[in-house]
Amino acid sequence: MFFTFFYFYSIKKIIFFILIIKNIKIYLKKGDINIKKEKTTQEWIPFDRILENGIIVNKNEYIKILKIIPINYDLKSNLEKEAILNSYKLFLKTCDFNIQIVIQSKKENLSKHFLNLKQISEKEENKKIRNISEKYIEFIKDKNEANKSSSKNFFIIIKYSLDILKKEQSDVKINENIAINFLNESYFKIKESLSRCGNIIYDINSKKESEKVLNSFFNPKFKEKNIN
Repeated sequence: MFFTFFYFYSIKKIIFFILIIKNIKIYLKKGDINIKKEKTTQEWIPFDRILENGIIVNKNEYIKILKIIPINYDLKSNLEKEAILNSYKLFLKTCDFNIQIVIQSKKENLSKHFLNLKQISEKEENKKIRNISEKYIEFIKDKNEANKSSSKNFFIIIKYSLDILKKEQSDVKINENIAINFLNESYFKIKESLSRCGNIIYDINSKKESEKVLNSFFNPKFKEKNIN
């Protein structure tokens, strides 16, 4: 009796699924069901192309990336700190255009550093120095775990929209040149102002460097090399 019940139950289940599949096929033919196509990686990336000079183009927007090397403000004297703040105020006044300050934080990987220290320690013949080295390695490991050490990269993003241009300017090349000139002028203004604060400013001025910076944001496992 149980077998008969199970058999009929299985037949009903199979018939039920067949009817569902038939109904789906009918709806698909009618166009009542819209299956969304998955976007490609290129469609998800928020820009269209990168120019050879490193400027990123997104529809009618042109974007320039600057990498900023920070200073250690806490180590400066009071007189130096005041001068830096005044220079920074001047920087904010000078920038009469839209900018975005981006801080990229990455967890610091000290495994290679620890490995090098361990290799040096093992080669040390003096037992006292070897013990001090081992204790130092353990201390750095504990501090790294407790503080969750991370490295930071600082960028300034300058954006120029072609909506600013007059409507009569319809030539793409002319518009592009105007946008590039504006971004370059903005870069020199920022460089002049922040240099007074003691910062070093790198212009990301090649396609390869822009791709490297973008890859470091979109690909968390990507290891960005120093941009000089």
